Amino acid sequence: MMSVDASAIVKVSEVSLRYPNGTEALNGVSLDVPKGELVTLLGPSGCGKTSLLKIIAGLLQPSSGEIRINDRISRAPGPDRALVFQDFALMPWATVLRNVAFGLELRGLSRASRQAEAKRYIAEVGLAGSEYKYPHELSGGMRQRAGLARALAVNAEVLMMDEPFSAVDEQMRRKLQEDLLDLLRRERKTVIFVTHSIEEAVYLSDRIVLLSRNPGRVMRVVKPGFRRDTNESDIRRDPRYQDIIDDIWTSLKGYLN
Repeated sequence: MMSVDASAIVKVSEVSLRYPNGTEALNGVSLDVPKGELVTLLGPSGCGKTSLLKIIAGLLQPSSGEIRINDRISRAPGPDRALVFQDFALMPWATVLRNVAFGLELRGLSRASRQAEAKRYIAEVGLAGSEYKYPHELSGGMRQRAGLARALAVNAEVLMMDEPFSAVDEQMRRKLQEDLLDLLRRERKTVIFVTHSIEEAVYLSDRIVLLSRNPGRVMRVVKPGFRRDTNESDIRRDPRYQDIIDDIWTSLKGYLN
């Protein structure tokens, strides 16, 4: 079992998951997510990344082990967590403004208050001027920005992102990555991020949790150590960037046979 960081906002302790058909997806996973960090779950297909994210979100119950949020056991979704989906998950019949304000509407905020808050986050993600457009009128990148704005608007402490940029092209993916880092410097959110991309993980993360598969276990934790107060492009130019990518690839490639 990994050592536990007492200051962590999310603590995963000895979590295992076995499906009714007998498949063991996760076995004894323990990890800490410190407040204000972006922690990425990375591993080969079938290692349980998304299952673990859903367990942390409270959408899936583990077979054993526990999740603590702010040192309180969590067994269900709560307002302290928000999830950004891979497929945007926007309501097609609602405008960007209504989509972003939806969580605030469920919380009972007045129409004026929720619209003002939603507009603030729409501007934060670079969608000012698109408030009254519908999802079908947006590009893939714009729809993902709207999904991010919706998650930010509810002001959850922990933002969970399940391969959020996988549905857009490479140029837009890079732009969204840069925008995310810039946004997190302003918002100071804690993020749990799932990706299949080693490059994306190294570029974005404060720490990377490498998972093996059959079943999913924590192999090691990598801390890239790049400064976040410099220009984002400096990360990819840093000589250590490719070295860390190669090191992670060496750890993971044995699981791809």
